[in-house]
Amino acid sequence: MTSIWKRPPDIAAINARIAKGAGGVFGIRLTAIGDDSLEAEMPVEAQHLQPFGLLHGGVSVVLSETLGSLGCLLTLPPDRHAVGLEINANHMAAVTPGQVVTAVCRPFHTGRTTQVWQTEIRRADGKLACVSRLTCAVIEGGFA
Repeated sequence: MTSIWKRPPDIAAINARIAKGAGGVFGIRLTAIGDDSLEAEMPVEAQHLQPFGLLHGGVSVVLSETLGSLGCLLTLPPDRHAVGLEINANHMAAVTPGQVVTAVCRPFHTGRTTQVWQTEIRRADGKLACVSRLTCAVIEGGFA
């Protein structure tokens, strides 16, 4: 398979960028880049929990949007950027503290003006915990 990436998929550089934002707050770390996928992991600790002691659904969405936005950006030429339009998430299994969740993100659609990316988040035992889909708009230029 031919790689879909138009920008260099440098894991160390991407992790440095993740560390500076919300992804860094939650300990998200990119672990692999395939020809058409991104893989990451995130520890589930106290700051990731909802009031009942389980992984907060919003934190799963942060993980999903981080990967989907990065994936979209990596498929674009340098004069274009990605912004999120819509994200949804379905939560299938609870995740308890002490686990490390893994996520795999792949595109459904990589168009000229929009892209759609899906992320599957799995518990340490491999069970699917969350599926999320992100729609991004592709815009010209940079950010102010």
